[in-house]
Amino acid sequence: MVKHSKRFSAVAEKVDLERSYEPEEALALVKEVSTAKFDETVEIHLRTNVDPRHADQMVRGVTVLPHGLGKQVRVLVFAGADGAEEARAAGADYVGEDDLIAQIEGGWMEFEVGLATPQVMPKIGKLGRILGRSGLMPNPRSGTMVQPQDLARAVQEAKAGRVEYRTDRTAIIHSAVGKVSFSTEQLTENLGSLIDAIVRDRPSSVKGPFLRSAYLTSSMGPSISLDMSALQAMKGPE
Repeated sequence: MVKHSKRFSAVAEKVDLERSYEPEEALALVKEVSTAKFDETVEIHLRTNVDPRHADQMVRGVTVLPHGLGKQVRVLVFAGADGAEEARAAGADYVGEDDLIAQIEGGWMEFEVGLATPQVMPKIGKLGRILGRSGLMPNPRSGTMVQPQDLARAVQEAKAGRVEYRTDRTAIIHSAVGKVSFSTEQLTENLGSLIDAIVRDRPSSVKGPFLRSAYLTSSMGPSISLDMSALQAMKGPE
């Protein structure tokens, strides 16, 4: 049996395990029960009805949260002459080709988003085994393989709060939606943008309900069940 600290047990008593909360109410409660001494991340965990064994039912996409993630995002760009200057001007933290490949092969991984132009993809293919495990390998499906003329936009979006979501092998989507220090309104708008994007990416081959259950939590806080009808009706800010 899992043993919880006195702090966790005390705040967990504020969550009614017998009910499902409206999203905005749940986010306010997440803030209330987050008592760690650091700015905890607010997370959502969505159980979907897809079958991960079928490629046509995998859910994967990206969206930009209107209020970001509340953390510094270090962006690495694999680019040669075709886009390197544009990437640097847009604020990329690391830009290069062979030098960055050598560093990563040596174990360096000090970045949160990896972008690449199509021209350098053959060169970085050998990094798939390293970067793939961390979800950092650039690829067309996640929007991280970018044409040189679109690099500035991609870098700026990554810095602003671009998140990638995808189903894992158990058909669950895990994603951050902001920090506990955000206002409830900011978290609600971030969550709405994320859910709107995920619902629009529903695979056509999925039968029955797409999203089965959802829980909000903070890094060190208890889980809060969400009302699925209210959640799926959410939209991002206009």
